[in-house]
Amino acid sequence: MIAKTKTSSLSQPHQVCGRQIALAAAFLLPAAKLLEAPSILATYAAGDLLLPAFLHFLVQFAVLSALIFAASKSEKTLFERLNQRFGKWSIVFYGLYALYFLFAAILPLLDMEKFTYAAFFDTSPTVFAFVAFFVFSGFLCAKGLKTLGRAADLCLFLFLIPFLALIGMSLFAADFSRLLPLFGNKFGDTMYAFTRTTPHFSDTVLLLPLIGNLRYKQGDGVKILGGYAVGAVSTLLFLATFFGIYSSIAPREHYAFSKIAEYFPALSIIGRFDLLFVYMLTIVLLIFTAMPLQYTTQLICDGFHVKSGVLVSTILNAGALLFLLFANRRYNTFYDLISGKLPPVFWFIADMLPLFLLLLPKSTKKKGENHA
Repeated sequence: MIAKTKTSSLSQPHQVCGRQIALAAAFLLPAAKLLEAPSILATYAAGDLLLPAFLHFLVQFAVLSALIFAASKSEKTLFERLNQRFGKWSIVFYGLYALYFLFAAILPLLDMEKFTYAAFFDTSPTVFAFVAFFVFSGFLCAKGLKTLGRAADLCLFLFLIPFLALIGMSLFAADFSRLLPLFGNKFGDTMYAFTRTTPHFSDTVLLLPLIGNLRYKQGDGVKILGGYAVGAVSTLLFLATFFGIYSSIAPREHYAFSKIAEYFPALSIIGRFDLLFVYMLTIVLLIFTAMPLQYTTQLICDGFHVKSGVLVSTILNAGALLFLLFANRRYNTFYDLISGKLPPVFWFIADMLPLFLLLLPKSTKKKGENHA
């Protein structure tokens, strides 16, 4: 009889299906683009803010298509084929992306903290007011990718309902002629806006751990690409509505989704019931902000064969909290460094390096392994 050993939930096979990845692409990834990205795009591209966003989506759609094609080539998952092909050297891949996701978590954490303090506190909050997020994040990180798949199901309602409600309340105040003339800015300004918003739109890589654990079934590719297209169209609609309302003052309007419906006439009579929808979208944003930390925990456990996901999650989130306490007073410094000088990091690791998974053979075996 073979003795059974107890393992962490993080070390068990990850059950991820194509529907959950499609829902994450459609209703989880767009949340981060509704906060600071609209004002940044308006700052550098003005009325042409849709163009750099559209270029981002074209690039990400191409990368996502390549990853799905790679996953469809075999009944085994991409990560199973990676481990079988490179053996112990696959730890380099896991380690690199664990560091990348830790790096990619910086801006979402800084943005989320600033937004939370501005939107939900009438008085100056204490420096530890954001600790509750790390309790939430620590729970998600300790539970593995299974919870992220379930969260994607939940985001169908938490994103779609408030998004449609806020857009519906905003459309009457939007003057879409403010987006004209098309291509009214210099191409250089458009490309600069594209560069500065790279951290906000490099989101295909946030599906990589999910696709890497996906046992591909027929039709999954259509679902996932369709979900990403829905998220892209939603974002473009939001950007157009946002600029149609605020126009020349759009660069000063931070935390866009919390403000976009403020001119709805009924609010002056009934009160700010739009905040109910803002709160719902904030829950989606909390899940999105925890995603990179969750992936880092997962990759450390998988790549380095760590059984205690709770320990890794605790250390990681405690470290992130300490970093945030240090970094929140230096927000502009970190923002200018990451979005102004480090976009090549995103282009290489998030967009180009995952394409190497296309080179994995359909069926592999470890060195020295013989046929039965």
